[in-house]
Amino acid sequence: MVSFVPTPIGNRGDITQRAIEVLSSADLITCEDTRHSRPLLEFLGVAKPVTALHDHNEAQKTPELVARAKAGDHIAVITDAGMPAISDPGYRLMQACIEHELDYTVLPGPSAVLTALVGSGFPLHAFFFGGFLPVKKGKRSKMLEQACQSEHTSIFFESPHRLLSTLEILNRDSPDQMVCVARELTKKFETYHRGSSAELFQHFSNHKAKGEIVLLISPNDN
Repeated sequence: MVSFVPTPIGNRGDITQRAIEVLSSADLITCEDTRHSRPLLEFLGVAKPVTALHDHNEAQKTPELVARAKAGDHIAVITDAGMPAISDPGYRLMQACIEHELDYTVLPGPSAVLTALVGSGFPLHAFFFGGFLPVKKGKRSKMLEQACQSEHTSIFFESPHRLLSTLEILNRDSPDQMVCVARELTKKFETYHRGSSAELFQHFSNHKAKGEIVLLISPNDN
């Protein structure tokens, strides 16, 4: 059995009772970064063996985890924050579970994508999630252009170190485009900055971005 367990995106109080029960019953917990997850597990009173499962070892580690699950072990999968496999490790293991007809379950729980979407105040009847924006400016510009022309709200993860560069692109190409920068969701210094790309470029030019960031681009009303 393999359980995919969401963990809080900031506030530890957002863990569900079911998640705690699943983690407590697991024979092995895979963590994106064991150093990051151990404090959470200690906080929850969960003392189970842990092993690293991240982007650089998931392909090699998956056969071992499949073998353990086939042998009867219950494996719980968590990442640093939020839902496993959403711009995080877990997708390859999920595909292996399906391929080998292993029992698995996905628990509901915290998600920065939906939290930011609702908090932005942008239309949410339909939306596009693009994961992390490309590092290269050319590809990033193209994706941002498509988002500005979309009929749906577009959602991206962005590094605080690249946010100003991204807002500069938006300000250059679509200065009137309404955008929202959702920062440090569920944490003490949570903020939602809404406005035109020109306004937000001006703001973050004078206020350095910090923390985890979700960038939302409103639909094209034309």
